[in-house]
Amino acid sequence: MFKWVLAVLGFMFFRYPGAVLGFIVGTLIDNWKRSSGGFNTVFSGEGQRVSPGDFELNLLSLASLVIKADGKVSQSEMDYVQAYFVQAYGKERANATFRTFNEVIKNREISPQRIGLYLQQRTRYEVRLQILHFLFSIAQADGRVSDAELNQLLEISECLKLSRRDFESIKAMFFKSADNAYKILEIEKSATDAEVKTAFRTMAKKYHPDKLQHMDEAYQKGAQEKFTKVQEAYEQIQKERGL
Repeated sequence: MFKWVLAVLGFMFFRYPGAVLGFIVGTLIDNWKRSSGGFNTVFSGEGQRVSPGDFELNLLSLASLVIKADGKVSQSEMDYVQAYFVQAYGKERANATFRTFNEVIKNREISPQRIGLYLQQRTRYEVRLQILHFLFSIAQADGRVSDAELNQLLEISECLKLSRRDFESIKAMFFKSADNAYKILEIEKSATDAEVKTAFRTMAKKYHPDKLQHMDEAYQKGAQEKFTKVQEAYEQIQKERGL
């Protein structure tokens, strides 16, 4: 059954992308209008909560925006999203989510502003950082992050109320350049050795996997990836400076 659902999902992405993406928002609107009954609320922000079901549909909505950003649908990006959801939620739950995703009857526009507002009020900052990291991973799944995808990621980041410095830090984890290590630690190359050490401690604390202990395995894995990038950046700077 699960393979059939994924096959239908792939077909609909290629043949009826507007309707598919529109249905997600329609479902989200319906979810917002009703209570979260039946779901255990696990993500909390500024006094409000979001159910796992709503969170997954929001995440799919943002993933869809990234996949469609450059005007084409990459199978490798599709496969990445499918694999991520299976790892995060298990086949049965992912199956149900994608089945709902495919039961499309209306075409509605996806608004990153509306989704961003909804999530920023209901999720912690570190969770939204992990969402951005996940979306960057989708964009890179086909081998490169295009300019169109990068612009879409920046817009989503701003809608999630993530700082520009945090955006550049996560972006640097996916782009190779001479000053990547400094960008990851959110400092300038002119920073003193003491400032580098302080920046490392700050970033290690921000991206520590323990901050996502309450989330599923896929999110914890993503947190570990970010944490590892911070460690590698610090070690690279130390090596360059002969420390």
